[in-house]
Amino acid sequence: MHKEAREAFNRSFTESKYKALANSFETDFPGQLDFRIAETPIFVPKELLEKINIASEQIIDTLRSPEFIFNTERAVPADQNVPNENTHTSFLAIDFAICKDEKGELTPQLIELQGFPSVFGYQAYLSEAFKKHFEIPDNFRYSFGADSYEEYVAKLKELILAGEDPEQVILLEIFPEKQKTRIDFAVTESMLGIQPVCYTKLIKEGRDLFYEKDGRKIQIKRIYNRLIFDDLLNYPDLKTSYHFTDDVNVSWVGHPNWFFRISKFSIPFLKSDYIPETKFVSHYEGNFPADLENYVLKPLFSFAGSGVQLHVSESDLVAIPDPENYILQRKVVYEPVIQAPDGLVKCEIRMMYGWNDNADKPELLISLSRLSRGEMIGVRFNKDFTWVGGSAAFFEK
Repeated sequence: MHKEAREAFNRSFTESKYKALANSFETDFPGQLDFRIAETPIFVPKELLEKINIASEQIIDTLRSPEFIFNTERAVPADQNVPNENTHTSFLAIDFAICKDEKGELTPQLIELQGFPSVFGYQAYLSEAFKKHFEIPDNFRYSFGADSYEEYVAKLKELILAGEDPEQVILLEIFPEKQKTRIDFAVTESMLGIQPVCYTKLIKEGRDLFYEKDGRKIQIKRIYNRLIFDDLLNYPDLKTSYHFTDDVNVSWVGHPNWFFRISKFSIPFLKSDYIPETKFVSHYEGNFPADLENYVLKPLFSFAGSGVQLHVSESDLVAIPDPENYILQRKVVYEPVIQAPDGLVKCEIRMMYGWNDNADKPELLISLSRLSRGEMIGVRFNKDFTWVGGSAAFFEK
């Protein structure tokens, strides 16, 4: 994307540098990295960042509107509604495909958004690792509102700990040691001093929650939630002291209800030149677009791309028993914009925001990028390719 930065990086790239980068994770966090790091970060020029920021602010304006809560009441399933919902989400992730517009200029197009935490710890660590092992130009940054790694960590502490003793704040997951994102849990623990705790290990006494550490029972004051209901449904026979929908005496950073409210469910309510046409399947009342080859079908309540259907027929749509729980979104054309040694690669950028409890609006903190040569972004579409996978993004100052 940024021609000079890309050319300089590619000239200096060696496989030995890349291996040293990958090996540094194994040294610092043995056995925790469970996905592929792309060989390169992306370098985003000012002009593209400006468009991304405009698109993001338009989305945020809708999320902050009085109508948004009302419009998304149906998004939270009645049997999965967790008490004590925050007045706003604590996290916001906005995913953009990088495309070209009719003028031939690079432009972002919204793909997904979520009111759920992403890999805030890992991305800072990864970005610093790229700076250590490769020459990143001084006029590029990876974080926003923080001029150093230490300042970034301080912002995360303010957001996630909110003044609580780190020992009384937990990162909640189901079997965290088995999760693909466990590298982020490890980095977050090293940054903030909070421990990943399995849902099955929580102890409920009245309305209070506890966990055990080093033989001590510690009361939980705040939960950094990384658990989604989809994962719990995979374990129907779990016997636990605490249930996700219990009314307990904790504060949430990443309240579970916002996973549903800010999701694919929200996209039909958003309007912008940077957002492809998106409607609930039920909206069409059987009168579907004639050019369905230009649309993608997505279930509302799925995670990590599961259930997405790229090739849609009218019979597929008619057969859906609950069309109000699916969206039909006009396809966007990813523009291959990252120059690899053996060709061009497509990319996606996730802008990652934190929203402090008493703040008026979310604050952009960091981002991530995904590189792909396949039909979709994702591991199963990029097997046996190089210069693909998750990576960092550096933005021109």
